[in-house]
Amino acid sequence: MQFLWAFLVGGAICVIGQLMFDVLKLTPAHTMSTLVVAGAVADAFGIYDPLVKFAGAGASVPITSFGNSLVHGALIELEKDGWLGVITGIFNVTSAGISSAIIFSFLAALFVRPKG
Repeated sequence: MQFLWAFLVGGAICVIGQLMFDVLKLTPAHTMSTLVVAGAVADAFGIYDPLVKFAGAGASVPITSFGNSLVHGALIELEKDGWLGVITGIFNVTSAGISSAIIFSFLAALFVRPKG
């Protein structure tokens, strides 16, 4: 049953993103930014963590989980270190993902030449 819920929740998040492309005619950057902010807002209201517990990878793999991670890390470090923790908490939780994106983008740029 866990696989079904993961598929349905992850699929619903992807359908929302696709509808933003097709119906609202948003660019990929606008769509991605909107989904990240939606995940951040859902975490701020305490909705996203129960969704991850319910749907597992269906909620933790899409881009909305990045927004969730940003807010979650900031709030945890805010409690421990005060306002400075807001900045450090964001990078503490998401540094592996950000580093991976930079490294793999660099490697892709070395080996792939776009056609212009």
